[in-house]
Amino acid sequence: MAESKAVKYDDRFGLVFDYINDHLSEDLSVDHLSRVANFSKFHFHRQFSLYAGISVCRYIQLMRLRRASYQLAFEDDTRVIDIALEAGFENPESFSRAFKQAFGQTPTQFRQDPAWEPWNQQYRFPIRTRTANMQVKIVHFPETRVAALEHIGPPETVNDTAKRFMQWRKETGLSPVKTSATYGLAHDDPALAAPEQFRFEVCGTVGAEVPENPQGVRNKVIPAGRCAVVRHFGSHDRIGDGAYFLYREWLPESGEELRDFPLFFHYLNLMPETPEHELITDLYLPLRD
Repeated sequence: MAESKAVKYDDRFGLVFDYINDHLSEDLSVDHLSRVANFSKFHFHRQFSLYAGISVCRYIQLMRLRRASYQLAFEDDTRVIDIALEAGFENPESFSRAFKQAFGQTPTQFRQDPAWEPWNQQYRFPIRTRTANMQVKIVHFPETRVAALEHIGPPETVNDTAKRFMQWRKETGLSPVKTSATYGLAHDDPALAAPEQFRFEVCGTVGAEVPENPQGVRNKVIPAGRCAVVRHFGSHDRIGDGAYFLYREWLPESGEELRDFPLFFHYLNLMPETPEHELITDLYLPLRD
């Protein structure tokens, strides 16, 4: 009974987080959000703070600044004033003050050279994500030729590597984002690896060999074989929940054994074209035949 109540409590807050993410450009009052969750408006603010580890107003502001951060980093043609207005600020000055207070950089500084490590510190909330209802499928993944750019270093700076890979795609046209699949190979667990040794590869499918290039993108093959697949919805920051579910819960009960290839992700859509809360990612755990 206690677990059932906890599940329902998580579900109600899940509705609130989803609603906030879906309506960042709208007015989000505490009274309205309390009705979304079916909580008393007199207690909702405190309940939210205890559950999420942050006040609801601060959470909303940080989610708006988060969206703005991605626009600054990946949408070079979008003006700072337009990003500020979309984030709910009346002018670029108030936006710049709030942005620098949160991340230690002005929006212009962040656009030129994003400091992702202090940025990530702001988004480590104790928000719980339940994985009990994740559906696992066994599929045969076909051999896939990709262009790969290796990242070695703190997990928080993977976005810098992703941006270099995006620039290579645009400059060469060899793996167009609109017509090619995008993958990530997770060689290490960010919770276990030393930050300076963390290894990840950003990949895109190609139909021909990749020539030498200044970005360091190289040829690679994702081998064919059986894989367990689970789908993750939403921010890539929480993608580890699905990985841990596969390793800790599903694998011990499945009787399957792992193949000698890392867990990898198939990003079915990408920011900034897709809002963060609408992202869909398939996680592939390679299995022995």
